[in-house]
Amino acid sequence: MIYESVATVASRIAIGVQFTIAKMSFGRRAELMRQVRELAGKVEFLEAGKAPGEQMEAAMLRMEIDRLYVKWGLVAISGLELDGLEATPESLAESGPEDLYREALELVRSQTGLSGDERKN
Repeated sequence: MIYESVATVASRIAIGVQFTIAKMSFGRRAELMRQVRELAGKVEFLEAGKAPGEQMEAAMLRMEIDRLYVKWGLVAISGLELDGLEATPESLAESGPEDLYREALELVRSQTGLSGDERKN
């Protein structure tokens, strides 16, 4: 048996851009859930609050969780230059087009196979 631990997916948004996404494994699932668990609990607590500051904090933590997903699962990006340099997962998050970042996030989340409840935990 030959198994590839990553999958390369062409962007639907930008012609020539490809994302290399880590495939799920038992160890990677445990690692991701450990990283997300604490932040997700805080989001749930803050979302229950009614104060605008709590809602803003919850939104910021959701963005941090999204960033963890991309950091965890986006291994590489090719076919994209940012400010004259080949894009990396880090530079995509920092200065890349938001629509490509969101596409990478969607691909990573689909690879995890986690349900909405599992993402919260």
